[in-house]
Amino acid sequence: MKIGFIGLGNMGNPMCRNLLKNGHTLKVYDVVPELVRKLKDQGCEVATSAADCARGVEIVVTMLPSSPHVRAVYMNSLGVLESVPAGTPLIDCSTIDPLTSREVAFEAKAKGCPMLDAPVSGGVGGAEAGTLTFMVGGEAADFERMKPVLQHMGKNIVHCGGSGNGQVAKICNNMMLAIEMIATSEGMTLAARLGMDPKIFASIVNTSSGRCWSSDTYNPYPGVLEGVPASRGYSGGFGSDLMLKDLTLVTEAAKAAKQPVMMGALAQQIYQKHSMDGNGPKDFSSVILQYMKP
Repeated sequence: MKIGFIGLGNMGNPMCRNLLKNGHTLKVYDVVPELVRKLKDQGCEVATSAADCARGVEIVVTMLPSSPHVRAVYMNSLGVLESVPAGTPLIDCSTIDPLTSREVAFEAKAKGCPMLDAPVSGGVGGAEAGTLTFMVGGEAADFERMKPVLQHMGKNIVHCGGSGNGQVAKICNNMMLAIEMIATSEGMTLAARLGMDPKIFASIVNTSSGRCWSSDTYNPYPGVLEGVPASRGYSGGFGSDLMLKDLTLVTEAAKAAKQPVMMGALAQQIYQKHSMDGNGPKDFSSVILQYMKP
């Protein structure tokens, strides 16, 4: 297929390369010229705007930083919906709030274009390896039609229900992950402060009721596990600022739904403080540093 792809950053670039590896041709656009150049050198056609990127392609995929970016790329005067032919499928892989996702999908439907929201899990490593998980919202028939394209960028493609439900799955899962990471950080640092060897304590937790992914696979305490961000100064991985973004989306969505997320709101404040302390670029497991200060 000929695919228009908008948003060529840390995630978009490797996603594009996997589409190329699977035989697709690409027309690409980003506001950062250097990001465009990297893919132009690999044979991609370069668009002059988001609207131009949506012309002459069989499907449009976007991977953008935030809700305002998605709204602008799709709905402004030089946006996708300005020029895309009716019937062209659209997939937004950005992580944004569900209400914006549903609003854009509504406008796309009015234009005659089926649209999926398909945020991802798996990070840059998953994007590079083509093993991302896609959490997809939209009509079942549209999901089946567009699924083969997603399978060329990811390994697990899950239909979550109607428009916006991919975003719901993504942000609620990440809220739970953040809470678990904070709880693991508190437990690990308290045990160490009380004289327990962190490795021994972790081994007990991981065969007991306190076990979770943050403790047995991604433990934040330095020296407990090899090959995780805690073993390399919290470099790489999923940035704390990205977790803060998702937690902010959660609290905003919960407010709109009038649904309490008391632990989620507290987690958002903890990551806000962590970011203000200068730890935003570090992996989100570095939140343990909030508890390891002298």
